[in-house]
Amino acid sequence: MKIPISIAEKLILLYKGEKIPASKIRHSVINEMLDNGILKKQIQGRSKALVYCNEPQTINDFIKNHYGISDLQNYIDTLQDTEINRSDLITVSSDSKQKSVRTFKGFLVNCYTSIPATLNENQIILNPIEGAFHFIYDFENFIIPDDITIVGIENPENFRYIEKQKYLFENIKPLFVSRYPQNQSKDLLKWLQTIPNNYLHFGDFDFAGIGIYLNEYKKHLGNKAHFFTPEYIEFLLDNYGNRALYDKQKINFEQQVMEEENLTNLIALLHKYKKGLEQEIFINSKVFTGINSKNI
Repeated sequence: MKIPISIAEKLILLYKGEKIPASKIRHSVINEMLDNGILKKQIQGRSKALVYCNEPQTINDFIKNHYGISDLQNYIDTLQDTEINRSDLITVSSDSKQKSVRTFKGFLVNCYTSIPATLNENQIILNPIEGAFHFIYDFENFIIPDDITIVGIENPENFRYIEKQKYLFENIKPLFVSRYPQNQSKDLLKWLQTIPNNYLHFGDFDFAGIGIYLNEYKKHLGNKAHFFTPEYIEFLLDNYGNRALYDKQKINFEQQVMEEENLTNLIALLHKYKKGLEQEIFINSKVFTGINSKNI
């Protein structure tokens, strides 16, 4: 059983000799301490009662023996700490699960050319081998050159096979970041907000993909963020687009004023062909060869 911070604070007041109305200190922990004679009740009138303690040290002894808490104030301070870790919880309460703690923060990065970076003031080289990625845990202290464009990839398979899609990004120096796992995406956004680098969103070419870009990135990053669309997107939509994506998503998409001309054009194409296109199409080298053969 956990002792809530509010109850821990009241136990400190009881330890200091204060009396607290029973109506303001209701909890199973308090009931347990009353049953064990640690706390007492002083009846006032027909319906009022005060809770108090004659021997303050018995409060500390009880919570230490039953809950592993040796210092109530330290316990409160630790639970209120936003940078808490499981070892801290064990120290103050003998229970690593006393509070929900995120122990796995950060995000994945990938690249097909070496990129120098700084992590915790140490110089490193980002250069994962085929089939492996770098995971950046201390992203708050992760710095890359200003001329690197951060390319956010929506789908895991595209993130895995970036080498097969390098033809799409010949005019920039890209560092690829993954939107998944989704519980890491807020860490990614926090990092993007602290660096000067431009952000290019590479996602599905449908209303859902546009919505992810606008709501998760554009509104937070402003002019630093742009939506990636290849010049031959119309050919791909026409030949490889999925009508079911369009029919399913168009109902929930609310047209907004677009700051980017390519997004306005993409939405017009979605309506023209009544199709959506998933980004995995770009992994297939045969598609790119076919585009070149048609001089598109």
